[in-house]
Amino acid sequence: MAGLPQVITGSYNPDDVTFLLKPVQITPTDIALKERLIQSGTAHYSEMISQERRPDARYLQIFQTARANGVDRIAREISALARRISDRVVGGTLGAQITLCSLVRAGVPYGVLLQRELTALGHDCCHFGVSIIRDRGLDRNAMAFIFDRRAQDGIIFVDGWTGKGAIATELQNSWHDLTGRADAELAVLADPSGFATMAGSHDDWLIPSGILGANISGLISRSILNSDVIGPGDFHGSVSVDHLADIDLSLEFVDQITTLMAQYRDVPVANPHVVSGQKLQTRALATVNAIAAKYDVRNLNRIKPGIAEATRAVLRRRPKMVFLRALNDPDLEALIHLCRTDGIDMVEDASLTGPYRAVTLIEKVA
Repeated sequence: MAGLPQVITGSYNPDDVTFLLKPVQITPTDIALKERLIQSGTAHYSEMISQERRPDARYLQIFQTARANGVDRIAREISALARRISDRVVGGTLGAQITLCSLVRAGVPYGVLLQRELTALGHDCCHFGVSIIRDRGLDRNAMAFIFDRRAQDGIIFVDGWTGKGAIATELQNSWHDLTGRADAELAVLADPSGFATMAGSHDDWLIPSGILGANISGLISRSILNSDVIGPGDFHGSVSVDHLADIDLSLEFVDQITTLMAQYRDVPVANPHVVSGQKLQTRALATVNAIAAKYDVRNLNRIKPGIAEATRAVLRRRPKMVFLRALNDPDLEALIHLCRTDGIDMVEDASLTGPYRAVTLIEKVA
């Protein structure tokens, strides 16, 4: 049986989430060196972490504008997702004991909101933050901890969005390996590539949390799997991002949206899945493959589609260029600000971006 964790709640309330993560300290890796090590295959991205970039005043201003424009939509879509989950519990396609497993860290704010709303609707709902790493899968120790305590038929994984489906595919493969069950339940706000089980929409829209990092996700880092600090029986690791504590917006963000959600409980729930997931997946893959063919990209991990993924790639990686559906798109203001600040080439080409409004191509360095 998995042991009791050292309880981590980050900067959220204790009732909001328990992160199944081991607190670790690890020396930050320079971004340029990290990129060479990843692309050469010398080290996996999960073995390293760079110092998280501090957003400048203009960037924070852009975030606040995005937040003002987006919180009502988030409240409406989270409320709809909660009621769709509730209906499935009543209909018997989900277990009555709901366990939300937010994928650290982008899913965490939305897991917090879903847990609050499902609890308000009278459900038995528990929320954990769990690590999933590309090519490594779900944290097996974290999932064992959950399986010891909660029913598998009520587990729902939560993320903010889908990009090209890499993490969603990793989730399905890892879930099947752990449980023998065919399909993991994945709930997201934005699902432009069609990989989620439940989604607020299939739009690639500016989810405000998508353009920030630790200071919108409880002051934790992305997860770390490095044998120097993580033993066989440990949860995946995370470092505390204390240097952003003075601009932490995590609790304030979810509290604001929570106050808005109640007004949507009686609004009819529309089903956004008017287009088949397979059709969306085919379109998304065609977009990624078209960019790969045009720019001679052999490793598709260098292509980061969707506003959130494109923005985070600029913040954390070494981008070669960024493709934009339209330079005058206000939802791309944060990304464009970063590109202009860092001198990154931007290409305006709606024919290349497909269902996405932005795509970042990582520089080949190895």
